[in-house]
Amino acid sequence: MSAKPKHREAIIAAAVRLFRRQGFAATGLAQIVEASGAPKGSLYHYFPAGKAAIGTAAITAAGERVAATIAALPHGERPGDFLREYGRLMGGWLRASGFRDGSPIASTVLEQAAQDDAIAAAARTVYASWREAMASRLSAAGLPDDAADRIALLVITNMEGSLILARAERSEAPVLAAAEALAALADASR
Repeated sequence: MSAKPKHREAIIAAAVRLFRRQGFAATGLAQIVEASGAPKGSLYHYFPAGKAAIGTAAITAAGERVAATIAALPHGERPGDFLREYGRLMGGWLRASGFRDGSPIASTVLEQAAQDDAIAAAARTVYASWREAMASRLSAAGLPDDAADRIALLVITNMEGSLILARAERSEAPVLAAAEALAALADASR
């Protein structure tokens, strides 16, 4: 029996990288197969519904990684400390990519959510998990639950937007500024 599950994960990982760098629409199935190193038949075996199914899987996988990152960020003395660290982490990641990488979730959602219910549903689930993870971290740091939830929503919208600005400006400054403003808000809301 072949090791087909590894091909599924390799296909998803390749799709995440490609969608993050060039967007959903600009990424072809042949590119995904080539970047994954998987046999072409694996793509059709695991994703018989095609590219949209890969998009849904990529959103889910990338979203899980971000939620795990949020949960693993170091605690600080103030509620905003983990947001500052999150901004530094995102800024460093962008800088390391030469500002070529963005959010594979945002790019796929912007291009496909209006016409693909599965992609929209996967994005809603991912963003809800991020919001829950961030709100939990903020609540644990002393914020009232309602303030933690509102700030968590602001974090998601601002940080996703800051990635776009950072790519356009080829600078991590928008990410760091957004993280600092959100951290200051969190600290003041305690």
